Amino acid sequence: MTLDADADLTRRPPYRMPAEWERHRATWIGWPHLEADWPGKFEAIPWVYAEIVRALHESEIVEIVCHDERVREDARAKLDAHSCNSARYRLHLVPNDRVWLRDSGPTAVHDRSGRVALVQWQFNAWAKYDNFHQDRTVPNAMSRILGLPILTPERPDGAGRVVLEGGAIDGNGAGRLLVTEECLLSDVQERNPGLGRDGYERVFHDMLGVRDTIWLGEGCVGDDTHGHVDDIARFVDLDTVVLAYEEDSCDENHERSVDNLRRLALAGGEPLRVVKLPYPRPVTMDGTRLPASYANFYVANECVLVPTFNDPNDRVALETLGGLFRDRTVVGIHAVDLVWGLGTLHCLTQQEPAAADR
Repeated sequence: MTLDADADLTRRPPYRMPAEWERHRATWIGWPHLEADWPGKFEAIPWVYAEIVRALHESEIVEIVCHDERVREDARAKLDAHSCNSARYRLHLVPNDRVWLRDSGPTAVHDRSGRVALVQWQFNAWAKYDNFHQDRTVPNAMSRILGLPILTPERPDGAGRVVLEGGAIDGNGAGRLLVTEECLLSDVQERNPGLGRDGYERVFHDMLGVRDTIWLGEGCVGDDTHGHVDDIARFVDLDTVVLAYEEDSCDENHERSVDNLRRLALAGGEPLRVVKLPYPRPVTMDGTRLPASYANFYVANECVLVPTFNDPNDRVALETLGGLFRDRTVVGIHAVDLVWGLGTLHCLTQQEPAAADR
């Protein structure tokens, strides 16, 4: 789909990205297979994925992308060991490079009739890695499996496809979107050279139904995506945002937290209620600080999966999110090994919303 550079951002957009807490038909994940993503820790990772499926599959179908037959058999064995009901998940042979489906998978939207369509952003592995060519085929594979139409946004300046990842955006389903300048406007790991705020906002309006883009500053320390918003700030209802906030003034995340809190306070439109989530103590591996953040939670139909890090703040984060999602069970998922892959629960999941009644 080609976007009109003179599009009127006040008109009714053709599509709307539902909020994550709206009803899902399914959750999509990719079964882990690349040992290099978790060097020295890979053996534990499929068991974490099995625990995620076990937590999800009672309330919604789990669709699982498997790189090859060996990976599919490994998934089946691990899920059987966790007593997962095979009627509640499906295993699909879809070659892929890595398994961060939040980013390589499509973003689902509703059209004006409430039907689901899939937005296929151009994926280039966060403008950082070389292994992404099979990942680019995942949205089309999902489209074929589901029989859903696929949309391929182009830049409003005519300079090609829009490069974007699902972890770079977070919306409330009613026209407001969180993003960061570090991810979208920096010349480091630059996704769309020459595309500025106005261009992004036009794309967000036409493809996601966004009328108010809230630009935060930087993401969290250790994030190899260079500033994904889903590690720092998330909508939990129409006008409430949880913000990962580091109180320790000596920590690298502190100044970023202060700046992002200020930006949220100054955001236009309806005032936002901001609820702080703590950070865990720094999680490091081989001298590398990892992007450990409770904000990387995933909202499913009947539960909220929250990464935990063997940290005293685990309880604070779980209780905070439990108070915000009173209609769902909050489930902690041990993520110390998982975050060695530089992502956790939101990064590895992608929701497929149910069709909406109109």
